[in-house]
Amino acid sequence: MALLETHGLTAFYGDFQALFGVDIALDESETVAVIGANGAGKSTLLRSISGLIRNVPGQIRFDGREIGALAAPDVLQLGIAMVPEGRRLFPSLSVEENLLIGKYGRVGNGAWSLDSIYDLFPVLKERRHQPGTALSGGQQQMVAIGRGLMSNPRVLLCDEVSLGLAPVVVRDIYAAFPKIRATGASIVIIEQDIGQALKVADRVYCMMEGRVTLSGTPATLSREDIHAAYFGAHAR
Repeated sequence: MALLETHGLTAFYGDFQALFGVDIALDESETVAVIGANGAGKSTLLRSISGLIRNVPGQIRFDGREIGALAAPDVLQLGIAMVPEGRRLFPSLSVEENLLIGKYGRVGNGAWSLDSIYDLFPVLKERRHQPGTALSGGQQQMVAIGRGLMSNPRVLLCDEVSLGLAPVVVRDIYAAFPKIRATGASIVIIEQDIGQALKVADRVYCMMEGRVTLSGTPATLSREDIHAAYFGAHAR
């Protein structure tokens, strides 16, 4: 049994249907990447898993438990943390205070503390007393990831962590993921950059228009198959 899985997952914004029968699975200590263009439904998938969108209970299962109808605080308490698109730091708080916010809402010990976050991202220790929003975009992204890790999650959901960042910064951020996984956490990464996703993932799902159009390991997916699944079979 997978640690986290969706079964025929549907999601709506009012009358608008955003997901159509999505099936994905994440195993223990695995990194799964979900790729697709804007509007493919990737962020809606994470919002559903994290409890920001309520779903049919059995459409999402975590460690054998139906969680589709749980609210976000209850999902966090079970061990699923979200790194949202756009970082969403608290502008009135320092870097360290933003990090500490992450440990509220979930009781339990694990590998992640302020010291281990600072070991992962040393620049944050140097700037721990500065306002979070005074940092560069890449450093703010490190704070957002660190904040998610402070809850010592079993699953870390990362929504577009490379968006708008310079390639050298993206490289530094992605270098942290193997270290995160080494602590036993499983990771779901939402990514538009196909190359970046293929480098880090054990398994890849491609989405288009609210549906999974392709899945497999990076070694088994051809460039042509990914292109067709990402842009549509008739794209050139």
